[in-house]
Amino acid sequence: MRKFLFLATFPVLTFAQAQQVTLSPKAAKIHANALTIDTHADVPINMMKEGFDISKEYDYDKDGSQIDFPRMIRGGMDGMFFAVYLGQGKRTEEANAEAKKKALAIFDKIHEAARLHPDIAAIATTSKDAYRLQKEGKRAMFIGMENGWPIGKDIANLKMFYDLGLRYITLSHSLNNDICDSSTDGDGPEHNGLSKFGEDVVKEMNRLGMMVDVSHVSDSTFYDVIRLTKAPVIASHSSCRALCDVPRNMTDDMIRALAKNGGVIQINFVPNFVKKPSQPHEMSLKALRLKIRQTDLSDADKKALRDEMKAVDEKYKADKPTVQDAVNHIEHVIKLTSADHVGIGMDLDGGGEVIGVRDVSQIGAITEELVKRAYSAEDIEKIWGGNIMRVLDQAERAAGKL
Repeated sequence: MRKFLFLATFPVLTFAQAQQVTLSPKAAKIHANALTIDTHADVPINMMKEGFDISKEYDYDKDGSQIDFPRMIRGGMDGMFFAVYLGQGKRTEEANAEAKKKALAIFDKIHEAARLHPDIAAIATTSKDAYRLQKEGKRAMFIGMENGWPIGKDIANLKMFYDLGLRYITLSHSLNNDICDSSTDGDGPEHNGLSKFGEDVVKEMNRLGMMVDVSHVSDSTFYDVIRLTKAPVIASHSSCRALCDVPRNMTDDMIRALAKNGGVIQINFVPNFVKKPSQPHEMSLKALRLKIRQTDLSDADKKALRDEMKAVDEKYKADKPTVQDAVNHIEHVIKLTSADHVGIGMDLDGGGEVIGVRDVSQIGAITEELVKRAYSAEDIEKIWGGNIMRVLDQAERAAGKL
């Protein structure tokens, strides 16, 4: 199924001005034929805000939004895993119940988008769904959960979430939870990897056919998961620590272990995970990024924060990574393992942005760069969607559902 003809040209924005570049005929053909899947999209953060309409096209400079159906179509993005994201809060019985309630509201909003726009998109839970929707010219809305906090301490919640379409869970976010240790908790490890409950969560996810996501987790948690899992696992939005030395990224040994497990690392396009910024830049942006992810900001607050972030980025513009820098991470994984164990999870609407890909309409730039580096159509198709669909199939097969 060939995608929109807009692929022939797409904007690549620099700090100075917007410029049009041409997608080569070879890249355009490959991009049109590939099943393009991004495994981590934070568009539900915007969907939960009053007045946001995913069927309407927004402007990144004006609205700070990077994903909507028109731009998915224009960029040739066949499907994305919409993230049910909650930043870690208190772990009391009451707080856990509230987290579950908020998560269910996000599920409802994702399903509502599919009901309201059946001619444009549909919920997808299998690789067959994705390929069928691609042929129909519709967008596939997969669902992932970023942070297992809404599970609380009730393992039965996993089946409920699975039945709502959930196909992966990022076990933790930026803080430790009842499942496992996070890679970035300032208080350090709490469980030294997976907790006993976390082990039960991984086993139940395997039983259900749900992919285990090791992005955000500590190194010890990662190795616990690898030892325990009966199915390949994913890192839905992580990059390579060898190229950008931050705890959120994966070491070469972890990437090799993930490949041996049959899993896949989906490269994250958040600038700080692609190219390590200078320390002053990093400190300036850290607090702003946390603030802008809040769902109760006024329009004036959001604009003020975006303006402040733009000013900081302009001040440190030499730090900004490019699409070439992001593809370096893809290439690093291929050189360590093969083209069978890497994909794309850009974290758009959650901080993902490089020069050349500012929103989902510009993803052809990734294909163009892979073509320039002489990767075959077969390998590019694996990177864009084939690998993650294989792992999804294997998770279902391990659960006895295929």
